[in-house]
Amino acid sequence: MTTTMHAMTKTAPEFFGTTEAELQATNAIWTAREIAQQPVMLQRTHALVAGLHAQLQAFVAPIAGNPAARVILTGAGTSAYIGQCLAPLLDRRLTARVDAVPTTDLVCAPQLYLDPEQPLLLVSFGRSGNSPESIAAVELAESLVRDVRHLVVTCNAQGKLASAPVAHAMTIQLPDETHDTSFAMTSSFSCMMYATAAALLPAGELDARIDPIAQATEAVIEDALPLLQTLANAHHDRVVYLGSGLFQGLAREATLKLGELTNGAVATCYDSPLGFRHGPKTFVTGDTLVVVFVSNDPYTRRYDHDLIDELRRDGVAARVIEISAQPRASALADTLAVPGLEHASDLDLLWPYIAAAQIYAFLHSRVRGVTPDNPNPAGIVNRVVQGVQLYALEA
Repeated sequence: MTTTMHAMTKTAPEFFGTTEAELQATNAIWTAREIAQQPVMLQRTHALVAGLHAQLQAFVAPIAGNPAARVILTGAGTSAYIGQCLAPLLDRRLTARVDAVPTTDLVCAPQLYLDPEQPLLLVSFGRSGNSPESIAAVELAESLVRDVRHLVVTCNAQGKLASAPVAHAMTIQLPDETHDTSFAMTSSFSCMMYATAAALLPAGELDARIDPIAQATEAVIEDALPLLQTLANAHHDRVVYLGSGLFQGLAREATLKLGELTNGAVATCYDSPLGFRHGPKTFVTGDTLVVVFVSNDPYTRRYDHDLIDELRRDGVAARVIEISAQPRASALADTLAVPGLEHASDLDLLWPYIAAAQIYAFLHSRVRGVTPDNPNPAGIVNRVVQGVQLYALEA
């Protein structure tokens, strides 16, 4: 039985090379379990959304199929990055305009994002569904936009987001296990992202793709540990994540995961490979790890490879790692290879790629003596954000 399948039982002897008892004792068990459960949770999320697809399509079609309308994908922190990963693709696939706008932007400047006369589908992501900005964003859209529908994608049936009193709403309630107990969002991120893609793309489009996605994610979870543990043990003080297209949003999530789980001990930076040359490249020092999410698109991949090769020629970075479904024979020692998705779209790569970043953040956290389930015991940051003062919008 595989490690991932063990994660769904009470008999799991270890996760990521560490016994369950030791993880319990060091306040790391929930993060480990929730990373490991993702292949199974993705399968369950697919089945759940497939069962709702006719209802979902009927609900979103009046907005998604209207060229004069707009879809906003919104959330805070990790939930915002779901939208940033998916928006470029969905904007090409839906008739309506699609944008990713974090609730943290929408709430403080609604006049920049909400047009009273433009029909709107607000897609709200929430692990807990209790972030104050999430509720405020729904309320602002409801009060300011004449024709608005709300699609809520959440992991918590008891959250305020799932029960917001709005006229036109539909909720995708994910499996209870995706309501991550750990501080950091892992399976909640991956499953809310999958649910949204499955809900808004045509019915059945992902039916033949979910098994390869889940299998590739499981392969990363099971087989990438030696490389990721080596990278964690190197104790890099700076880490860069780079990605083109859909992967720029993923790079941002990867940097957040590492920053959260190491309690800010690692300085992080994210960008696109092309954008990195325009100043951010100065971030690289002799103790910097650079990780690049490599595109499967042959045109985009050339730009990814050019930047990777340039960084290696520079000889400044401590190490440059490419995460790729099409590993190059010349760079295998510095490649985390994702099997089985050599011909997949970049959408399909989002899940195995982020699993690698989550595991690295988890391992690096433990190397630094941080407790992953609660990396900031001082409470400066919290699992559900605190300290937000909301203000009434003046007419």
